[in-house]
Amino acid sequence: MPTNQKILLDNRPSGEAIASNFKRVTGETPALQGGQVLVRHHFLSLDPYMRGRMNDAKSYAAPQPLGQVMQGGTAGEVVESRSPKFQPGDKVVGMGGWQQYSVVNAEQPGALRKVDTTHVPLSHYLGAVGMPGVTAWYGLVKIIAPQAGQTVTVSAATGAVGSAFAALAKARGCRVVGIAGGPEKCKYAVDELGFDACIDYKLHQDAASLSKALKEACPQGIDGHFENVGGMVLDAVLTRMNAFGLIALCGMIAGYDGQPMPMAYPALILTNRLKIQGFIVSEHMEVWPAALMELGTLVATGKLRPRETVAQGLEAAPEAFLGLLKGKNFGKQLVKLI
Repeated sequence: MPTNQKILLDNRPSGEAIASNFKRVTGETPALQGGQVLVRHHFLSLDPYMRGRMNDAKSYAAPQPLGQVMQGGTAGEVVESRSPKFQPGDKVVGMGGWQQYSVVNAEQPGALRKVDTTHVPLSHYLGAVGMPGVTAWYGLVKIIAPQAGQTVTVSAATGAVGSAFAALAKARGCRVVGIAGGPEKCKYAVDELGFDACIDYKLHQDAASLSKALKEACPQGIDGHFENVGGMVLDAVLTRMNAFGLIALCGMIAGYDGQPMPMAYPALILTNRLKIQGFIVSEHMEVWPAALMELGTLVATGKLRPRETVAQGLEAAPEAFLGLLKGKNFGKQLVKLI
């Protein structure tokens, strides 16, 4: 069995996460038991939710255990199988974590999913046609449920979730406005992702300034919003929401370092009779087949052209992850292991 390099969570962050929270080790891959498969990971997914799980705090999921492999999505290839469900050479997606190989119990429902790379690159199954894409689909379709002609907005607009959100919303006839950091990301949002407009939040010092920019970009107000950031961005959006507007609350990356994030205008929730709903996409597995089918079609037909930022080698994962938390990535952040 091959030697396996892996990255563990060595200690918990105090405030901002740092590279020394992680530890790289080498170990042996255990021999396969009946019903198990050995997967060699080609790509490792880095996602903002991982930062919250590094804390030992009550949340929707158990904290990442210390001294164990960092958990996360992986895409790779079956190299050995003792399960009739998988053959060597099958391309698969799972939750193999920050390591080169994983041994997976193929009998466990949902542990490993076979994917077709004929029209969709393997890496996209960790982004646009994976968990981030389904996240965008659920927030848009099941929570915001917009009508054609309505205006919807999304923060972190050029990330893996935001880019899928744009394609899905445009397919439903919406006006789509993004909020992103920097002129290059905003240009990409409009020119390649199909956003009708994109606002560079870095040009604004406070919610009032960002609110003015939103008023210009959304002259009819905002009917639905998909939130990934929180903080100043959410404060500004609240000031532009139409009555009975809907907000899908997916992430609060502005607060992942543990600092409180008070809301500036909570009374607007009452005044405009807004509905704000948080959600975790893994609790809604029933929608995944339909969502993945639509997302795969959008990618295969060129209507969704997701961009990826790819770090090379397992040892690059911690710094790439820390960069993701600061918005240094462009599109989906991956680590290429092969």
